[in-house]
Amino acid sequence: MAGKSGAPWWAHLMMYAGGLTMVVAGATAGVTQFASTTAENAVPNENILGDAQAEVEEIKGPLNILVLGVDKQGDSTRSDTMILVHINEDLTETTMVSLPRDLWVEIPDCGPGYSNNPCENKINHSASISGDWEVTRPNVVQTIYDLTGVEFHMGATVDFEGFLGLVDMVGEIELCPWHEIQSIHGDERVFPEGCAMYDKDESLDLIRQRYGWSWDSDWEEGRGGDYGRQAMQQQAIKALLKAFKEKGYLTDPGKLTEILEGFGDSLTIDKPEKWTITDLAVNLRDIDPESITSIQVPSTTDQTYLGGEEVSIVLTHEGAEQEAADALWSALQDDTLDQWMTQYPEWVKTPGKTTTETVEETASATSD
Repeated sequence: MAGKSGAPWWAHLMMYAGGLTMVVAGATAGVTQFASTTAENAVPNENILGDAQAEVEEIKGPLNILVLGVDKQGDSTRSDTMILVHINEDLTETTMVSLPRDLWVEIPDCGPGYSNNPCENKINHSASISGDWEVTRPNVVQTIYDLTGVEFHMGATVDFEGFLGLVDMVGEIELCPWHEIQSIHGDERVFPEGCAMYDKDESLDLIRQRYGWSWDSDWEEGRGGDYGRQAMQQQAIKALLKAFKEKGYLTDPGKLTEILEGFGDSLTIDKPEKWTITDLAVNLRDIDPESITSIQVPSTTDQTYLGGEEVSIVLTHEGAEQEAADALWSALQDDTLDQWMTQYPEWVKTPGKTTTETVEETASATSD
């Protein structure tokens, strides 16, 4: 087995289509060969990363993991949630960076409407050039790689059913909207301000919301529109991990297979051939799910013209935003996120706290 040894808590990577991604972990030194083989066979392997995969032998930090949420509708598969997960050199700290679906980027293949030529468009357009996932997946990955320059050690895709299955396993998860929000998904559901427990259908509904985060305070605090959706997604990731821990899933190796099988066909991964699920479990044992850090890509909303019509986009503007974004991509690659967060605390997002509170908290920690 590569990397660390000792009594672990087990880890696995998950995400739901259009909305969720996460890293989970656990196991104990007593994991049997049967459990290991069953866990390995429970997760289909797929070539997700292509040329963006880092060359690596042993499981050692730092690690960068690309997770894509996919939405399977009939014979069509699309992705509009893209999260970069970074684990530090010591394999003890995890950071999530969500790419806004409306982020304005260069795309290598913009589909038949552009004669399959490159163009500038919203990043989720990279996943809409074909209903064939085998065509769109490499385009999505290449777009992300061209944007960030980050090489990934693992990749994963998960659809909506994977998220529903996992929440169903724990019953409910705690989510904390920072103000009341009305669902736009065809019912009268209203989510009140503050923390409450939500079942699988309610959770999925809440973390898919974008348009309800439209208060002036949302935009002032960098949580408007899709940024709000990202914030709720990341809350759900942490809440689900916390629930697994409380119910013993992170200390009982026999439950590893339960979680993996809970995904059904909703999860695929791309990892080095020599890595096994058991190896990952052992090596990621020290990660605390409640200490996961969330980062917003340095960017703000803007307007542009597309096909002769004005559209709303998210743009990394030249100057301070571009400087911070370029530094972020380098920090992910070089494992210098601690320094980056100290220099750019306004882009670090702490659940339940405003941007001002997060900046002040970061400044205080640095001075100490």
